[in-house]
Amino acid sequence: MASIPRQTSSGSNGGSPSALPDERKRKRMQSNRESARRSRMRKQKQLEDLAGEVSRLQIANNQLVQSIGAKEQAFVQVDNMNNVLRAQAMELTDRLRSLNSVLHIVEEVSGLAMDIPEIPDPLLKPWELSRPVLPVADMFLC
Repeated sequence: MASIPRQTSSGSNGGSPSALPDERKRKRMQSNRESARRSRMRKQKQLEDLAGEVSRLQIANNQLVQSIGAKEQAFVQVDNMNNVLRAQAMELTDRLRSLNSVLHIVEEVSGLAMDIPEIPDPLLKPWELSRPVLPVADMFLC
């Protein structure tokens, strides 16, 4: 292996005493420049990585916002259907009570025994009247 001889300002091995510190200073400056360049490159790569992550997170956030909006809309639809069904159940209960009262009158007048179904009182079991209609499982999948 051949070694490269160091050049000094005087051109000889015993050159000036200040040449050696100048060479060290030059090498140190060169090393510092290289280190600073690598540091800038690392920071630039880190900045690019963070910008990419911000972009990915914004896309994911937009998808979540859309999904939440769709689920809110589906919830409103189900809630509206429940309200309609609740109103229909109350209307049908009132009609059944009316028909049962007619049957009681007919039973009293005719003397015939009739099987008249009992109407549950919603005040005794309020959870039965206001039980929500459960949506289909795939209704909320977007």
